[in-house]
Amino acid sequence: MLQSSPRPPAMTGLVLTAGGARGAYQAGVIKRISEIPALAGKPSPFQIITGASAGAINGAAIAGNSASLQDGARLLVKLWSNLQARDVFRTDSGALAQNAGRLILDFAFGGLFGAGRVQSLVDSAPLRGFLGKHFDDLLDNIGTAIDEGHLYAFGVTATGYHSGRAFTFVQGREGHPLWNKSRRMAVATRLSLDHILASAAIPIVFPPVALHNGHSTAWFGDGALRLTTPLSPAIRLGAERLLAIGVRCQESADSLLRTELSTSEDFESDLQRPPLSQICGTLMNAIFLDHLDADLDHLKRMNEFVAAYQDMAAQLPERQQLEHENLREPMRSVLPLVISPSADIAVIAKTLAHRMPRSVRYLLDGLGSPDAQSADLLSFLLFDSAFTRELIQLGYRDAAQRIDEIEHFLVSAAATRQTS
Repeated sequence: MLQSSPRPPAMTGLVLTAGGARGAYQAGVIKRISEIPALAGKPSPFQIITGASAGAINGAAIAGNSASLQDGARLLVKLWSNLQARDVFRTDSGALAQNAGRLILDFAFGGLFGAGRVQSLVDSAPLRGFLGKHFDDLLDNIGTAIDEGHLYAFGVTATGYHSGRAFTFVQGREGHPLWNKSRRMAVATRLSLDHILASAAIPIVFPPVALHNGHSTAWFGDGALRLTTPLSPAIRLGAERLLAIGVRCQESADSLLRTELSTSEDFESDLQRPPLSQICGTLMNAIFLDHLDADLDHLKRMNEFVAAYQDMAAQLPERQQLEHENLREPMRSVLPLVISPSADIAVIAKTLAHRMPRSVRYLLDGLGSPDAQSADLLSFLLFDSAFTRELIQLGYRDAAQRIDEIEHFLVSAAATRQTS
């Protein structure tokens, strides 16, 4: 089911993927984009913004500052560059020991006395307070940005822990598209801090968040958990151009794959048996990092199909052409541009592992020490200013390397929009 009304022409979407502490990279990319002279002093070039997990937090900062991309970028850099673990979850030994005790009781005696004492590995209550300081007024500004025409829609994706579906909660212009598919659906709502926290609730690590809908309450977690097509919400909302910011270094991923599959004599030594921390990191990768590349490949194939379809439709009689134009979900090409890290974020995290709070580091050490390129679990949880500032600088440099391409992508889209 798809509901929609006529959409503004040539809208550009911003897709911000999940990634825990890796989300700081996106702040660096946005900061460099905000410095493009043609965008200075003007509203954000993104009429549609979608995000999940850390991407939902970053997206809220941009959507709430749609009247000025520079203001949104400054807020993101401020939040991420001063972040500490205690701003995200309780790091005191007492809280961790209490949770560990509950976990032991559940595993050892749950069969006798009942389980369910532990909701998560850490208490993420500090994150609500941290974001609440900056986001309460910011979320109110989203409605203003929509009314003033700077923003068409902002979508935040969270995973329903009962249905297992990906819910995209959308605040947008009246009549914006909604959809209801087998594994994902869109819900029109006024976004609140709870929606952002639900989307950012890393599974197992953070507790689920309750969202109220009328007289019912449901529990939600990280939006990346079931969002296997991260580009889809922005496309369904009407974006014809997509700037997506990922948090995975593709070159590093390809290097690890070559090492695993190599038959060269240079790689005769066996890889070490992975510790539990490495297995957990691979699980996190499957949730957070692997979907964007696959979805981008899918989009490119669909663009080729649409081009062939349009060529075919042009050869049909006029009556049949009208039938194709009136399809309930008309197909169109979508132009993507993806920015991803040029360096392995896991390696950066490994060099700064000592910055993790001692109590948390003690627990992680119990899972074993992976090699530097496989320290993915650490990179998701290292909420520390030294680490996040490194990622902001990396994102800034990567965007600077491609700034001409990015500027052409965004400025030409704005020109097309003005002449439509």
